[in-house]
Amino acid sequence: MLQGPTQHVETVDTVMLFIVGISVLMLLGITATMIYFVFKYNRKKGHKPVDIHGSVLLETIWIVIPLLLVLAMFYYGYRGFSELRRVPADAMEINVQAQMWKWNFTYDNGITADSLYVPLNKPIKLVMQSIDVTHSLFIPAFRVKEDVLPSEKTYLSFTPNQLGEYDIVCAEFCGLNHSMMYTKVIVMPDDDFNKWYNGDEGSMQDSTNAAGASNKLLKSENYAALKGTN
Repeated sequence: MLQGPTQHVETVDTVMLFIVGISVLMLLGITATMIYFVFKYNRKKGHKPVDIHGSVLLETIWIVIPLLLVLAMFYYGYRGFSELRRVPADAMEINVQAQMWKWNFTYDNGITADSLYVPLNKPIKLVMQSIDVTHSLFIPAFRVKEDVLPSEKTYLSFTPNQLGEYDIVCAEFCGLNHSMMYTKVIVMPDDDFNKWYNGDEGSMQDSTNAAGASNKLLKSENYAALKGTN
C-alpha cells in the first residue's frame, strides 16, 4: 500500500479493505451455498415433503461467526476513530470560520488566509465554527471530515507528512454555490512556513510553488509505483 499524506490515511484504507474483504468473502460463500442447495435439494414433482428440524450447531455457527466479524470491524473502526480524535499536546491550533461559500483560517499571530498553510510533520488542530448554516470540512486526501456548525465549535486534527497541495471541500449542501466552496491545504517545509507565518510575502509564493512541484512529483512517483505493480 502506498504511503498517504497523513498516517490516518493508511488506517482508514486498511479498515476499508478489511470490511470490503469480509463482504466479498461473505458474498461468495452465500452465493456458492445457494447454488449448492439448488442442486442438492432439487426434487421432481410428487415428492413427499419431509419436515426439517433445527440444528443447534448450525444456529450457533451463524450467530457466533457474524457476531465476531461485526465486533472485529467495530474494533478496527473505533481504533481509527480514536486515533483521529486524539489531539497531541503540541498541536498547532488554527481557527476556521466557514460561511457561504468560503473558508477563512486564522492563526495565533492574527494572520487570516483563505487557504490552509501548515508545516510538515506538525500536528494540527482545526477549531471550527460556521457563521451561517451547517458546513462540513472535508480533506479527501487526508481521509478526514468534520461538520462545521453555527451553534457550537467542532474540531479536527491531523499530522501532514508529505509536502504538497490537497483539496479542501465542503461535504454538506449549504446553498446555491455549495459546489464552489473549496480551497487548499498547503503543506510546507518548516523554514518556509515560518517565513510565511512571520510575514515574508515573497516566501509564501515560493513555498506554494515548491509545494505544488512536490505534489506533482509525488503523483508521478505514485503512478510509476502503481504501473510497476501491474
